[in-house]
Amino acid sequence: MNEIILINMSGQDKPGLSATLMKILADYDVNILDIGQAVIHDTLSLGILIEVPKGAGSAPVLKDILFCAHELDLVIRFTPIDTADYEAWVDLQGKKRFIVTLLSRRITAAKMEAVSKIISSYDLNIEDIKRLSGRVALDENYDESKACVEFIIRGELESSKEIRAEFMDISQRFDIDVAFQEDNIYRRNRRLVAFDMDSTLIDMEVIDELAIEAGVGDQVAKITELAMQGKIDFSESFSQRLGLLKGLDEKALEKIAARMSLTEGAEQLVHTLKKLGYKTAILSGGFNYFGKHLQQKLGIDYVFANELEVIDGKVTGEVSGQIVDGNRKAELLQQLATKEAISLDQVIAIGDGANDLPMLSIAGLGVAFRAKPLVKQSADHSISNLGLDAVLYLIGLRDRDEDLF
Repeated sequence: MNEIILINMSGQDKPGLSATLMKILADYDVNILDIGQAVIHDTLSLGILIEVPKGAGSAPVLKDILFCAHELDLVIRFTPIDTADYEAWVDLQGKKRFIVTLLSRRITAAKMEAVSKIISSYDLNIEDIKRLSGRVALDENYDESKACVEFIIRGELESSKEIRAEFMDISQRFDIDVAFQEDNIYRRNRRLVAFDMDSTLIDMEVIDELAIEAGVGDQVAKITELAMQGKIDFSESFSQRLGLLKGLDEKALEKIAARMSLTEGAEQLVHTLKKLGYKTAILSGGFNYFGKHLQQKLGIDYVFANELEVIDGKVTGEVSGQIVDGNRKAELLQQLATKEAISLDQVIAIGDGANDLPMLSIAGLGVAFRAKPLVKQSADHSISNLGLDAVLYLIGLRDRDEDLF
C-alpha cells in the first residue's frame, strides 16, 4: 500500500528552496497530492501532501528531506495520513465553497475573531485566508486606508440568509463590512457593472443641488430623504421635486456639473474595470445631462437617466419620456445583459437608495453602497466603511493586481 505523508516546513524564505525540495521528491518518484505555501514577512510556511510509491518505503525520502531541511535551516514535521482519512478529505471537495470578504479601514484581532466565530458556528471549514489589501505602513493614516482579508470556506448551508444576518450584525458593531458569496464561475467572470449615479458614483444628490439653485433646497431635500428611505414612492417623490424646480435657469445645470465630485474610489474602480474589459453603465433616477458629463469624464459605456425638459432656457418641472424609477432600472439592466450576451449572474449592480433595490436583487452581485438602513438590510452585500473601489475586493482583486493597470 502506498504511504501518504504530510510534510510541513517553516523558516526564512529564500530563492530556490522549492526547487531543491522537489528535486529530492522527484528522485524518489513521489506523487504530490496537495501543496500550499504562504509567506508572511519573509517567513515561509509550506505544506506538501505526498504519496510514496508502494514498495519504495518512506524512510529514505524522509531522511533526505530532513537533511535538506537542516541545511536550509527549516523547521520540519512529518505526519502520516491514514488512507480512510485521506479519502474523507477528498470527499470534501464535493461540498460548496464560499467566499467571506472582510472590509475595514484596518483589520484587528477582534474583527477577525468575530468573523471566524460566525463561520465556525455554522460548521464551515476555513480552507484559506489571504490579505487582498496592500501592506500597511506603521504610520498609516487609518482614516484614509483600506484593508481586506478574504476567507475561503467550505461546507453545507441550507440557506445563506441566517449567516448573512449575523455578518450584518457584527458589521454594525465593529464598523466593518462582511460580504458572503458562493464561490462559483460567475464570481470570477463578471462582465458588466451598473452604477446608480447620485450618492453612489458621485457624492451628492443632483436634484438637491438644483433645488438649492432654485431656492427650494430644504423642501426638496426632505422629499429626497424620504424617497431614498423608501417611505415615499420614487415616481411620486420625483414629480413633487421636479415641480419645485420649475423656472430654474438652465445655466444652473452647467454650474452644478462643474462642481460634481466623484465618490471615494470611483475613478479607480471604473479605470480598473475598463482595463479588465468590463462594460460599465449608469442607471440613474437623476438626469441625463449629468450622466453624460460623467460618461465623458470616466468613459462609461452606457447612460440611462431622466431627460430634464428645458424650454426657452428654463426648466419646466417635467421630464421627457419614461421616468427611470426602480423597476425601470431593473428592466434596463436585463436589456443590457441581453445586449452584451451575458447572464445576469455576470452583472454587478451598485446603488444606495430604495429605488436601486430592484436592480440589486436581480444582479449576480448587488452591492448597497453607503446606503440607507432599509437598503443595507435588503441587499445581499453592502459597503459602508470603504470607498467604491472596495468592489474590486469582492471580485477577488488584490491591491498589487491594480498596480498592473
